[in-house]
Amino acid sequence: MPKQQPGSLSIAALLSISIISASASAGTTQDIEDALNFYHYGHNGAIKFDLNYRYENVNQDAGVTETANANTARLRLGFLSPVFHDFQGYAEYEGNLAMQDDYNNTLINGNPLYSRVADPDRSELNQLWIAYTGIADNIIKVGRQRIKLDDDRFIGNVGWRQMETTYDAVLLTHTNQTLFGLVANAGYFGTVQTFTGTTETIEAPILNLNYKMGDYGNLIGYGYWLDYTEKENFEKSSQTYGLRATCCAKPLESYKLSENFGVVYTAEWSHQSDYGHGATAYDADRYNLMAGVSAYGVMFQGAMEQLDGSGANKHFDTPLGTNHAFQGWADLFLVTPNNGIRDVFGTVMVPFQRGDLVFTGVYHDYSDDTGSFDYGNEWDFQVLKKFGKHYSLLAKYAYYNAGDTAAYLSPTTGAPALSTDTQKIWLQGNISF
Repeated sequence: MPKQQPGSLSIAALLSISIISASASAGTTQDIEDALNFYHYGHNGAIKFDLNYRYENVNQDAGVTETANANTARLRLGFLSPVFHDFQGYAEYEGNLAMQDDYNNTLINGNPLYSRVADPDRSELNQLWIAYTGIADNIIKVGRQRIKLDDDRFIGNVGWRQMETTYDAVLLTHTNQTLFGLVANAGYFGTVQTFTGTTETIEAPILNLNYKMGDYGNLIGYGYWLDYTEKENFEKSSQTYGLRATCCAKPLESYKLSENFGVVYTAEWSHQSDYGHGATAYDADRYNLMAGVSAYGVMFQGAMEQLDGSGANKHFDTPLGTNHAFQGWADLFLVTPNNGIRDVFGTVMVPFQRGDLVFTGVYHDYSDDTGSFDYGNEWDFQVLKKFGKHYSLLAKYAYYNAGDTAAYLSPTTGAPALSTDTQKIWLQGNISF
């Protein structure tokens, strides 16, 4: 098992944020809100502020020589204009400061002898868009923007990392109340600004149709056509179609059977194949099944997600998804192995203090898509404490126990990859207005 190393700087910073959060009175918070929000010709505008401190420790038994320790602080500062003649604009700066950089930040010369923490020290223009709302039930947004669809599995902002993924895109969102709440998102991506600070060019029309089935949940159909136009990214190109039925959107929500009991579910199937500049012909499926019950606020879920694979560049992938949220927080399977992956997992979420404090525990068992080869298992734990709408503290832990090293084939080389026990620890504080 990896050794644990303390982070004194992180503990001091978290204590400072905790004191600030706990001591922030309702009056003080309201004063800050009033200062950051303003009116112009009767319309709202705002200054947006988000400060996120994080300590991350990554310790692996094999494959690297040094344990990673990352102390980082990320600031987002944005200006949202008031609405003027149905137009509204937004500009946002994002910068991440590495106060301790004993880690591989994924960039060139990013300390490759250390374990990886994908939070580079850099700054950028994170968002710059204009929206038009002059057509009833429609919003047209043009420019660099944050886009999150459904559970972020296919299109997301990789919101867990300090720097996020944003898109240079045109996005039309249509809400049709006469069809009982159909929400349609249709768009086109031209550039992806990734969470590691790089940019990738892409030609990608997307379509997502979300129909609300009353209290029973949502029925969703989608199509994503991703054509990467730079040679090094050609094989990331794909076309994906899928259907999804789910209830409910938020972690502790459920379909109520009675005052104290409820149920949740997800049933999803997706098909992916080669597209555009992708040179390798393939077909792969994805299955995502979940059922759960809530009892007196406690949520229990059992689930299985399977992404098929049949060789190099022939596996189901989600290059624009928030993949940290899937297949374990240790991030060992951000790219699907050549022979696919089956993740069978169980989750329990326990709220305290009327939901302001939530404990989450997850157990994963990994194999290839046939269940023949053992990829290992993983335990994940998280405690999240919220102080009103604007302050939060988080402690998070992941431990991956390696399986059969010969079974896991590298998605990049196709050769047997070294599987290693991995431990990750996070401590985080956030202030957001």
